[in-house]
Amino acid sequence: MKQEKGDKKSSKKILIIFVVILLLVVVGASVWWWLTQRDKDNNGDGVGQGGNHIEKVYSKLTGLEVIDESVNSAPTFCVQIPNGSTDGARPQAGLTQAGVVFEAIAETGITRFAAVFQVPTTGIIGPIRSLRPYYLDWDTPFDCTVVHDGGSHEALTAIAQGGQRNLDEDFRYMWKVNDSSRLWNNVFTSPSKLQEFNDSKGYITSSPKTFPRLTPEEVEADRLIPECTKNEAGECIEPAESNDIFVNQIQASFTGIHDYNIQYTYDATTNRYLRSYTQGGAHMTYDCPAGVTEFANCGAPVQVAPSSVVLMRVQESTMSDGYHENIATISTGSAYIFQNGKLIEGTWRKTAQNHQISFLNAAGEEIAFTPGQIWISAIPQFGNISWE
Repeated sequence: MKQEKGDKKSSKKILIIFVVILLLVVVGASVWWWLTQRDKDNNGDGVGQGGNHIEKVYSKLTGLEVIDESVNSAPTFCVQIPNGSTDGARPQAGLTQAGVVFEAIAETGITRFAAVFQVPTTGIIGPIRSLRPYYLDWDTPFDCTVVHDGGSHEALTAIAQGGQRNLDEDFRYMWKVNDSSRLWNNVFTSPSKLQEFNDSKGYITSSPKTFPRLTPEEVEADRLIPECTKNEAGECIEPAESNDIFVNQIQASFTGIHDYNIQYTYDATTNRYLRSYTQGGAHMTYDCPAGVTEFANCGAPVQVAPSSVVLMRVQESTMSDGYHENIATISTGSAYIFQNGKLIEGTWRKTAQNHQISFLNAAGEEIAFTPGQIWISAIPQFGNISWE
């Protein structure tokens, strides 16, 4: 009997140990499952609640990350913006938020911009000035509302016949600022006003033909930041050898008028190009908060600093009126692309008005651009391009 009682006690003890081990296994498995699910929900690899994979979405216009894919079909706007140095055009407003900016001579050596926007958040865009045929050729592939204040006879005829979305001077969607220093460069608009125009016309989407873009990972692999020997001032005086051409300074002249000739300084910290005028200092623009319509509430202007600079050679002449310019846009020519600290020498090609420009490297491959703003300057055959 004593032996049987001992056997019962031993069996009971074994059972208790087994139950404890089982409980430890169950608890351990539960903790392990909770930890792994928590990691899945909170990791940085695009996995969200419930294990659903969240893909990052990038703007096709700028290459920058956006909130969702709907941005890529949102209406685009191509605004003609003046650049006079003595007539109140500067500083402009909204230029920092344009995905692409084209720059060319409008007349008598004075340059003008065609700035392409999609879902801008700035409060003010402008000033707005007149259209030229070559700006229309550059605008058209972006499927944009062409925003302008009049235009040359050739440009107004072309847009009337071409059927592009057309917002000519209309003060339901624009306004004049009460500032005598602006002179005739006093017409401005805003994203909300542009949206009102599009809504009134039923323009709810756009299908822009854009430029190929590098991924953030490709940018880091492509960046050229040569090691160098520095002087006492911390300046690089002996760049390391590289097959790529490192460029710190870019200069381009449209004519002999220094007010409109440009230079860029590469900022390796931001991987952008600080834009200035050969005469006149840094190129400044207002970046007003959304909803603001008074420059007094915009804060100080900021310097224009695109991520990529393109200088393309064009054939240019004066039209029969002896005043307006004519630029061959459906054509080809040499191009100099500056991005990620280096120079790519290549060519440009545009085969039709509604076809986007292709920028090709020496091997004939299309160049992909760094995310951010692309600034494209059309330098005539009589202008100059240099770098160092």
